[in-house]
Amino acid sequence: MALQAGIVGLPNVGKSTLFNAVSNSAKAQASNYRFCTIDPNVGLVDVPDARLDKLKALVNPNKVVPTQIEIVDIAGLVRGASKGEGLGNKFLANIREVDAIVHVIRCFEDENILRDEGAINPVSDKEIIDTELQLKDLESVERKLQRSEKMAKTDPKIKAEVEVLQRCKAHLEEGKNIRGLDLAKEDMPAIADLFLLTIKPVMYVANVDEASMHTGNKYSEALKANVATEGAEVIVMNNNIEAQISEMEDPDDKQMFMDEYNMTEPALDKMIHAAYKLLKLQTYFTAGVQEVRAWTIQENWKAPQAAGVIHTDFERGFIKAEVIAYDDYVKYGSEAACRDNGRLRIEGKEYIVKDGDIMHFRFNV
Repeated sequence: MALQAGIVGLPNVGKSTLFNAVSNSAKAQASNYRFCTIDPNVGLVDVPDARLDKLKALVNPNKVVPTQIEIVDIAGLVRGASKGEGLGNKFLANIREVDAIVHVIRCFEDENILRDEGAINPVSDKEIIDTELQLKDLESVERKLQRSEKMAKTDPKIKAEVEVLQRCKAHLEEGKNIRGLDLAKEDMPAIADLFLLTIKPVMYVANVDEASMHTGNKYSEALKANVATEGAEVIVMNNNIEAQISEMEDPDDKQMFMDEYNMTEPALDKMIHAAYKLLKLQTYFTAGVQEVRAWTIQENWKAPQAAGVIHTDFERGFIKAEVIAYDDYVKYGSEAACRDNGRLRIEGKEYIVKDGDIMHFRFNV
């Protein structure tokens, strides 16, 4: 279940360069041109997980399959996109289809890279994107509110829906994102069909110059201060350096390159993990001689749902799950040893899968 994270931002902030760096199945054209990405590029991205390497060493399987998320490179928005400026309507529609947003913000100076918005100002750049998304959401909310208010005159059940829409409208008119509105679970059906843009979870990538890739700079610090109340994560990186690292196939060359820049790991790994967490995803494993494989599920899924990720028959005919905690598997070194030491558990339909569980499902259809 590869959920999508969409890369957004103003033109020429490093979106396509970042996409090139994270994607291992597609490459976007990265050029100093306002609309170099007309159609959204989609790439499947492996989620780095050191636990897979450990399981590989213990099991010695024929192959190892990591879990993945989809990264969508959406062309640069511009001021006025909500009213159709640039290719606004198309781009906003692309954002509507993703599950989470990776907002790339320029935090470096370079007079050779075009910029329409004057002096570098990451806070202002963020607010431009926020405003365009808020205006589009406001348009959607107002349209539905008009219909619902008319229906509420003859159908009292619609009254609660109207109240939710009115709250959303007021919140957006204050220049705030819907994800910051304290909506209850029972409120969500009122807006579910709108696929609002500002309700999507977001993380920020501060694209800095080489000198600032470890420490950040005044621009990235201003961005962090601005989004502190959102509880959003800010990943500081130099997108060009990350793209160069991603192109290296030889592990020794990659390590030498990172050593040159005093890097212990690519910043991209942190970004991918953050995106995975942002989507409220977690991983369980299957481990056998044929393959060791990571499977993506939503947090708090029960065992039958997790089994369904492998095959729908597994969920439909679910009987039991054999479960070993990752730490126990590493401690005892094998499934057989875990079984002998009482660390293999049999769980039923109500078991909530934990991140890192090694699982084997029993089913009958």
